[in-house]
Order: sequence, then C-alpha cells, then structure tokens
Amino acid sequence: MDQQPETAAPGHSLDRRAELSEFLRTRRARLKPEDVGLPDFGRHRRVPGLRREELAQLAGVSVAYYTRLEQGNGRNVSVEVLDSIARALRLSDAEHAHLTHLAKGKQHKKKASARAQQVRVPLRQLLDALDGVPAYVVGRRSEILAWNRMAAALFGDWGELPAAERNWARLVFLKPEYHELFVDWEQKAIDIVCALRMDAGCYPDDPRLSALVGELSVKSPDFRRLWATHDVKEKSHGVKRLHHPLVGELSLNFESFRMTDGSDQSLITYHADLGSPSAEALRLLASWGTDAARVVPSV
Repeated sequence: MDQQPETAAPGHSLDRRAELSEFLRTRRARLKPEDVGLPDFGRHRRVPGLRREELAQLAGVSVAYYTRLEQGNGRNVSVEVLDSIARALRLSDAEHAHLTHLAKGKQHKKKASARAQQVRVPLRQLLDALDGVPAYVVGRRSEILAWNRMAAALFGDWGELPAAERNWARLVFLKPEYHELFVDWEQKAIDIVCALRMDAGCYPDDPRLSALVGELSVKSPDFRRLWATHDVKEKSHGVKRLHHPLVGELSLNFESFRMTDGSDQSLITYHADLGSPSAEALRLLASWGTDAARVVPSV
C-alpha cells in the first residue's frame, strides 16, 4: 500500500534563530556545576543549570561569543566551536547533529523539503514480501508513506483515512484511540516529538512542517508540553507494548532502518519473540487480515 499525503496549505517557516537559542538554553539548563566538574559554592542561581560564563569556560570560548550564539546568531560559527560546545553540553550524537543543523543550515534543504515524498517500487515490494511482519515506511514530518497488510491489521487501515491524516503525530496527539492502543502512550508521544524536532533542525523552512507544529500546538496541550522541551533523539530499535482490540496486549520488538538514498525515509518493522504470546497474537492477526484492520478504532 502506498498513499501520498495531500499537499497542505502553505505556512510560515520555523524561526531558525529562535530554535537555536531555545535549544542551547534548554541544554544548558539541564546541567549542574557538579555534573561537569565545576565547583558549586551554594550561591543562589537565578536560572536553572549552568550559567553562560560557566558553559563558555568549559567550551573554551569567550562569554560574548557564546552569548551571541545562544541568542541565535550562529551564521559564522565554526564546526570546531560547535564541537566544543556540544562536548561541554554533553550532547548526544543526535543532539550534536541537531545543533549543527540549526547553526549551519544549508539552503538546499529548503528545496528538498518541498519535494514530494515518493517510496521506491522495490521498497514497496519489500513491504509486501514481509508476510507476517507489520512494517511501514515513514518520511519527513512523521508522514506514513507506505505500509503492508500486517501493519494495517496492527495499527488500523491507514488507507481508510484522508491522506493528510496519515501522520503519526496527528494520530497520536489528536486521536484518543491511540491512547488506548499504546500502553506507554507518553513514550510514543515523546519519540514522535523528538523526531519532529530533528526534522525542524534539518528543514526549518518547510512550511508544511511549520503548519503541522502550529496545528498540534493549538489542539494538543500534551504536544505543547513536549515540544517546549526541545528534546531530540533517534531510536533505531526498542520494544513497544500495544493493546489491540482483538488480541489484547502485545509486546513487540521494533527496528528502524533509515534509507541511505537521501530520501529521509525509514523502514519500521515489528516482530515478537519466538514462542511468545505476542507471536501467537500476530499469527491470529495475520489470519484475520483485513477483518482485523477494520476493528482497530483508529480508523
């Protein structure tokens, strides 16, 4: 199955300077002097976390230079300085990449964000060949681009939704049924917001992404809360627990395979441990096929 989302109405771009400023501020706020080997003399701190001068000292730059960067002026910052600041802030690899995108974004990203997301025919064929394995392809903005029969049985038949609604962020934050489908809904919501933040760093000029963030911010207090954290991360594997209306609770291992062709697409697969109750539940879903997809409340 391969359904392309409809084109959304044009929206405003995200403010790269504001994104850079808030990201650095929130990363600095989560560190304490003792976390980075600095003395804490017990003085009252007006803001949480490290002071700007402490962070500048750790990174080996002047306070004025770091202040300009935290105010969103990253135009002429060098990669070496960004690396030093990332080390001082103890950023993860994903956070380091996000900082670099925000500070030194390239204009070609704007053109890339405007291109329609197309799933290659061999990749669609691979989805169909994964019999018994729920699998789908997700692209930029958390858009669900293609999926197989088992994914529809597990998550609901996304083909029955309007094209613009085939989006993980809209499903999780705007459809109450997904609170019931994901046992740990909060973690699923965090994962989605972190991925959207990564997209925002790569494509701040994408009006459709900005429109999506604006819509969710208005409609979902949970999204507003999580978006304000400025957290970013990439998850390549893990475990998801679901409560399916037909087969009950499942514990499934997921794997995420990022395409290396520059498409910003990932193949996501789910499987159960051999001989587990979840494996038997997946076999039942496979036998029911499209009948199982019709009872998932998300559609």
